[in-house]
Amino acid sequence: MESPRFLTLADVAEVLNTSSAQVYALVRRGELPAIKIGGRGQWRVEGSRLEEYIKQQYRQTEQYVAEHPFVESDAD
Repeated sequence: MESPRFLTLADVAEVLNTSSAQVYALVRRGELPAIKIGGRGQWRVEGSRLEEYIKQQYRQTEQYVAEHPFVESDAD
């Protein structure tokens, strides 16, 4: 079965294993592109935009790890 083109914030939260409030904050800060639809202004995130956001987070994490090498004392 094909995935829907657009996801609710709750759907995105499930994919990212986080809260809907956290996803709403990502959208409102402009970190995760979304559209607002309907008279009640419900937010929707396009699946391809979510995948790009995830890839971007991997790139940022790789950069962080490269700039901040793990030291055994960090584990304490």
